[in-house]
Amino acid sequence: MPNIVLLPGDGIGPEVIAEAVKCLALLSDACDLGLRFETHAIGGAAIDACGDPLPPATLAACERADAILLGAVGGPKWDTAGTRPEAGLLGLRSGLGLYANLRPARVIAGMEHLSPLKAKIAAGADVLVVRELTGGLYFGDKTQDEDNASDLCAYSRVEVERIAHVAFQAARRRRHKVTSVDKANVLATSRLWRKTVEAVAPHYPDVALDHLYIDAAAMALVTHPSRFDVILTENMFGDILSDQLSAIGGSIGLLASASAGDEGALLFEPIHGSAPDLVGRDVANPAGAIASAAMLLDLALELPEEANMLHRALEAALVEGCRTADLDGDHGCAAFGDRVREILKARVIHHNAMVELIAMNRGCCA
Repeated sequence: MPNIVLLPGDGIGPEVIAEAVKCLALLSDACDLGLRFETHAIGGAAIDACGDPLPPATLAACERADAILLGAVGGPKWDTAGTRPEAGLLGLRSGLGLYANLRPARVIAGMEHLSPLKAKIAAGADVLVVRELTGGLYFGDKTQDEDNASDLCAYSRVEVERIAHVAFQAARRRRHKVTSVDKANVLATSRLWRKTVEAVAPHYPDVALDHLYIDAAAMALVTHPSRFDVILTENMFGDILSDQLSAIGGSIGLLASASAGDEGALLFEPIHGSAPDLVGRDVANPAGAIASAAMLLDLALELPEEANMLHRALEAALVEGCRTADLDGDHGCAAFGDRVREILKARVIHHNAMVELIAMNRGCCA
């Protein structure tokens, strides 16, 4: 039976993860998936519980898991703590070797008017950001005193090669185009990045490759987002561009992500933060967490039909007007989750009936 480790984390993390888990549990019961869930602490919640943002028991459980679903970490409560909650997430990525972060973002048909861009510009935007996750400034050596500070940005050829292969392989499942984003006119790491990506490209002759500097890419995302298919980029650039992309679709609360390595469990999480000001008000948007659960079904458990049913139920709820406050709606977090599950249940019933009908017809023809 697939074992899913839940890491609700901090802030609104527990609220949005609860709605996603209810969707997974519905599918598990209705489709006989046998999903098992176990919950562990990470981030600020783990600091409060045992003084460690990534307790050994949490890491060990994740190492045993078939998939991991995380909410969010961090918040001002721990700003003066000796160790920040985010160290738990960085440690988890490093400990599990999760070097590839996949962040899909698209403007849902029928919701173009919610984009801050003109509808004609936003329409059709469908981008996958493939972000290198364990190198660059976030993991480089750091120094700080009263007057000076530094963060080392370092990449090796091997690190760039492996994330480039992920991007090109992803493009083959999409529209066969990779845009590599760097700052090669200024940064030595970016010059290595560009040279290495160009060396990988010939292995994928069916995929087109172009390059953009990070500043040009940021501008193009708001003037012509539909020009992009797969964006390949380093850690910090990917963090910034994927958050920018989330706004194009209407809200950061909509976006999911997956983090993967060469082996072991994949980690799934909405890309939004912990939003401590929203805690306990039932106004958080669980769409990103639910979309992350759909990615989990597809990529980790290889259940594309169930993933598709959940994904379509989520989009149907949004398009019909069931939306939280961040999307100018009046539904709460729990009410939104309830509506998604109502639609999902109807789709599961229809799916199971069709499967049964096909089986009966095959039996009659045998």
